[in-house]
Amino acid sequence: MKWDIFCRVVDNFGDIGVCWRLASHLVRLDQTVRLWVDDASALKWMASDRPSQVEVAQWVGGAMPQLAGTTGPGDVVIESFGCELPDWFVSQMKHTPAPTVAQRLWLNLEYLTAEDYASRCHGLPSPVMSGPGIGLVKYFYYPGFTRPTGGLLREPDLADRMRNFDAKTWLAQWRLTSYRHSLEPLKVSLFCYEPTALAQLIDLLKEVKRPVELLVTAGRSTNAIKSLENITFCNNYKHSLLSILYLPYLNQTDFDHLLWACDLNFVRGEDSLTRAIWAQKPFVWQLYPQEDGVHLQKMDAFLALGQPNAEERHWFNIWNGQSQGELHSLEALLSGQFPQRLFQRLQQQTDLASQILDFAFKKTR
Repeated sequence: MKWDIFCRVVDNFGDIGVCWRLASHLVRLDQTVRLWVDDASALKWMASDRPSQVEVAQWVGGAMPQLAGTTGPGDVVIESFGCELPDWFVSQMKHTPAPTVAQRLWLNLEYLTAEDYASRCHGLPSPVMSGPGIGLVKYFYYPGFTRPTGGLLREPDLADRMRNFDAKTWLAQWRLTSYRHSLEPLKVSLFCYEPTALAQLIDLLKEVKRPVELLVTAGRSTNAIKSLENITFCNNYKHSLLSILYLPYLNQTDFDHLLWACDLNFVRGEDSLTRAIWAQKPFVWQLYPQEDGVHLQKMDAFLALGQPNAEERHWFNIWNGQSQGELHSLEALLSGQFPQRLFQRLQQQTDLASQILDFAFKKTR
């Protein structure tokens, strides 16, 4: 089938990250995919190692693009994260038949959540009551962690890639200075917004009695670290065994490698949460903070899946600003079983791309 995926890049690249992974996986399942994106600049680094048959089309405002070779709407149209399709495209959907199937399918790909409504609403139809698409029907499609939802993005060769991954070789390219010590370093990745507990984390890592390597991702994570007062002491080996490495922007494969190579991962948003789960390493997730506190309800629903112990929950609560207090018990976080319980449960699911393909076949025949 022919697929059109629409993505509007908001601010943190999670939306285009999800859409690119989905598009790439669908191509591997022998589908034809066109990705419409309003800002494709992030793909220069995010997808730099993945030559793909995905066609990338520039989505500029509400005007119909004048692109050589651009065809009409495909068999399946995905509106990701409520981005709202342009009127000209919806009009074409209504007035032109699907290329290869009996009935075109319009999907609204929703945000990932463990809250109950995802299971209740997944797959439900939503008739379009106004505008150029009046009379059409779109379907809610919820990624998720439970059987009634659409599952998580997971490539078919992911397990093989992890088995063949050489962490020491991958880490060697960064020339980490802590290898001057005889003790094996504790490796921590940092992909965050601006958590209020960030300074606490730095202080805690300084107290570890062996070398610690903090690998900081580019963008907001780097800016958050550098904004801390007196942060330069973190690289002073006379007073601490902590070293900080600022990474460049990583493509999606190398971001996976970062999570696999580290002993503890701090992740944020949607795509990196899924990758942290597949990495099977201890992690702490920072949700996108919202003023009304809705993100905390989302966090509680997620934590209920893996039944974390008190110390693991404490880290999530402090890191997301749900409760006051101090970060502590790093060893308890590192030895907790929350990530393993999540992985064992979720690896049994059929992946999102395979599920969405099956859903499309059933609805378009």
